[in-house]
This record gives sequence, C-alpha cells and structure tokens, in this order.
Amino acid sequence: MLKIGLTGGIASGKTVVGEMFAKLGAHLTQADRVAHWLMQPGQAVYREVVRHFGRKILNPDGTINRPKLAEAAFGDAASGRPARVKELNALVHPAVVRQENEWMEEIRARDPHAIAIVEAALILEAGAAERFDHLVVVTCRPEQRVERIARRQKISEESARAEVTRRMAAQIPDEEKIKAADFVIDNSGSLAATEAQVGQVFATLLKEAGRMR
Repeated sequence: MLKIGLTGGIASGKTVVGEMFAKLGAHLTQADRVAHWLMQPGQAVYREVVRHFGRKILNPDGTINRPKLAEAAFGDAASGRPARVKELNALVHPAVVRQENEWMEEIRARDPHAIAIVEAALILEAGAAERFDHLVVVTCRPEQRVERIARRQKISEESARAEVTRRMAAQIPDEEKIKAADFVIDNSGSLAATEAQVGQVFATLLKEAGRMR
C-alpha cells in the first residue's frame, strides 16, 4: 500500500484536490475532520483542550467554538496576546496521528495495493512527512487564498487577508513545502487544469502501487 501525505497552506485547495484523488479511486481521510471528531464532548482530547484553553471557547451547548479556539490559539499581536498554536497542536496532533495510522492499517488489511491519502495542513510543521511514502503539496497564488477565505467565511477581503496572514505565520512557507514535495499541484488555475494534474500524479502512483504487488 502507498501512503500519501497531502498538504498545502491555508485555502490552497487541499480538500478539493483530495476529493479529486478519491474520485479516481484513492482512499482519503482528512486530519481536520478527525480532529473535529476528537474534540467532541466526551472525548479525551475535548477535555484537555477545554482544560488548557478554558470554557470561553465553548458554545452554549458545550461544543467547542472553532473560531474562538482559533482566536485563542493564534493569538493577537496587536493586543499582545501570545500565540498558543504549539500548545494546541501538542494536545490534538498525537491523537489525530493515532487515528490516521489506525485508518491506514484498516485500509491495508482490506486492500494491500491501495493508495491511502491523508490530507493535513501541518504534515511538515509536525515533522510527520516520514510517515508517508510520498508528499503531495498543493499551491495557489497568495491573493487567491484571501479571496477564498473571504468567500468561505463571508468576511471582507481585509479581514480575510488578516486571517490568512495569521494562519500562514504558523505554517512553513510554500517555497519550503515545495522543496520537500514529491509532487506539486498548482491549484491557481481552472478546476480542469487541477484535475489534469491530479490525474497525472494518480497515474504515477498507480504504476508504483502496481510494482509493489
């Protein structure tokens, strides 16, 4: 089985690219969804996150308010509130990785020749690239990130630019990600252009998966 890490900066289009791979036949899991599940009430990770960040990050129903958690984690330079991203990652990432590893082993047991893809924003930042046989990095133009965040969160471009800047400060620059990548998918053009690149990468992976049989 081939284990593939799929990563990229904020709003680069990782999820879209992951879904394209899935349509071609790859198995896909998304670290953000795994983390979301682990931070549901009743989970051990939920309890630790609330203990560290306080009940101010909770909705009235007791669930975690993700924007409030992000605000607490990324800090605010203007007000002098320090970033606590590393603290949050230390609470969440080990559990996410365990879930991902269990998922990959389940896929391997069902299909020894599968292509299993883990989509995650912080693969390189977490020093987790060695878990995978190959790393795929998705990129786009800086202004596209702003436009996509503004559209996704229904906020002004000014607010979106501030959010992108805040998030990117906690991530390795695209230039460094590209150096570490086995495959790079440029998602700054049309969906058709992105699909064509995904198809080329998947064809290469299929050939390798075939040689592993």
